[in-house]
Amino acid sequence: MLKDLGQVGLWLSRTGLQVSDLSEERLEDFLAVRRGIRRRVPGMRGMAPMLAFLRETGTVTQSQPAVTPMTTLLEQFRSWMEKERGLATATMLRYENTARRFLTEQAMTGRDLTPARLSGADLNAFLLRECGRVSAGSAKGRVAELRALMRFLHLRGVIPLRLGTAVPPVGGWRFAVVPPTMAAADVQLLLDHCPRDTAVGIRDYAILTMVARLGLRSIEVARLELGDVDWRAGEIIVRGKGRRDDRLPLPAEVGDALVAYLSGDRPRQHDRHLFLTCRAPRGPIRADLVGDVVERACLRAGVPRVGPHRLRHALAGRLLRQGAGLTAISQVLRHQDLATTALYAKVDFTALRDVAQPWPGATR
Repeated sequence: MLKDLGQVGLWLSRTGLQVSDLSEERLEDFLAVRRGIRRRVPGMRGMAPMLAFLRETGTVTQSQPAVTPMTTLLEQFRSWMEKERGLATATMLRYENTARRFLTEQAMTGRDLTPARLSGADLNAFLLRECGRVSAGSAKGRVAELRALMRFLHLRGVIPLRLGTAVPPVGGWRFAVVPPTMAAADVQLLLDHCPRDTAVGIRDYAILTMVARLGLRSIEVARLELGDVDWRAGEIIVRGKGRRDDRLPLPAEVGDALVAYLSGDRPRQHDRHLFLTCRAPRGPIRADLVGDVVERACLRAGVPRVGPHRLRHALAGRLLRQGAGLTAISQVLRHQDLATTALYAKVDFTALRDVAQPWPGATR
């Protein structure tokens, strides 16, 4: 990053610009020049920390984004999702990104935004392109995001027709596949191969135990705060989907890992988040760091790479094999619909063999 900053400084000197002239547009010009010289050049995402630092120090003024019909409509859509639908910030960002792409590709006439001309054919064309590049699960997400946008546009009088009903469903049946799981021995390998002689290792081990033993989602781990752990009651408060707060028992293994982390080299900051980054800039971890922790653990243990959600599946399968009922598993995983938990009944092949009906004409 220091090299990038130096290159930007040299480019400013050659072009006769001042540091205060820097902006996203100027950095795009700089990167275009660099691409003509070098093969590997960072993108705007790599330049964002440098520009943010210069703005925090007051060296570069904060630029005001241009107000366009597109930005105005997307701001109204975001406000509607937050106030009327109560969606989480990450969910609103995903819906907003899909809305921006759809409106840019299907509702622009030249440089003018004309959503009133949208039709069912525009919806089909967009979804066909999306289905060609994403999985069935992601395509279903696009359908939900597109329906929400159409509902909003109709309620605000932007489009005359209820095009939300014209969004076609995506083929993909709920009970068609067996949920991917992981052997309990492999999960234990991840924990056993996690080093605990450094601050990063102690933190990563605490994160791994919470995911493996409590089945927490990545975003739920990132949201945890110090006050969410009730040491006297032996419970932990989890902020899950739908802005729900659930209490779970705190297993001794998880509690011991948290004690080792909190009493060790955890940064002494005023931030109340439970897990903090170990390197600058210090602050609460992001949800994607949990995936990095699990991936590094897989590499150390020599098992195939999996994501944090696979450990959640493994916990459900282990509980099922130990005789826990679907209702109890649903409470541990905090599913709102018992039908979601019923998916895990398919992973216990031993129990399924006992209840399977013989195929007509075949011996069992």
